[in-house]
Amino acid sequence: MKSRHKRLALVGIGLAILGVASALILNAFQSNLVFFYTPSQVAAKEAPQARSFRIGGLVEQGSVQRQPDGVTVRFVVTDTANSIAVLYTGILPDLFKEGKGVVAQGQIGADGVFRAKEVLAKHDENYMPPEAADAVQRARKAMQESQKTLQEKK
Repeated sequence: MKSRHKRLALVGIGLAILGVASALILNAFQSNLVFFYTPSQVAAKEAPQARSFRIGGLVEQGSVQRQPDGVTVRFVVTDTANSIAVLYTGILPDLFKEGKGVVAQGQIGADGVFRAKEVLAKHDENYMPPEAADAVQRARKAMQESQKTLQEKK
């Protein structure tokens, strides 16, 4: 084999190794990629049905129900326009409270209940993920406009 052929073979092997490594890295990113959705987006069926995703918003007042087993909690996440029931088994963060921001990661079941594997509470009074803050703001504007329209019709 000539040296030119050896060089071409080495370059070909190097490109093949680089291609395999790239494919493995992209596959790892794809399987670990988790998107954020609001309750309105979930209600509009924009969220994936068979994949894990994050849902965020506010914990609805009076919606937290602790089950008799002591570790299972049922609550409702809202963006003031739509609400999604969440079921979580585990220890909730200390900052988890009604009326406060929350992000839950899991999957939506066939019954429409979001089964969370992880629940994160916001860390201070001013923080909310930008997507959740934007969704809450849009929902409030839409609600104000609809109330305004209703009052004008009276």
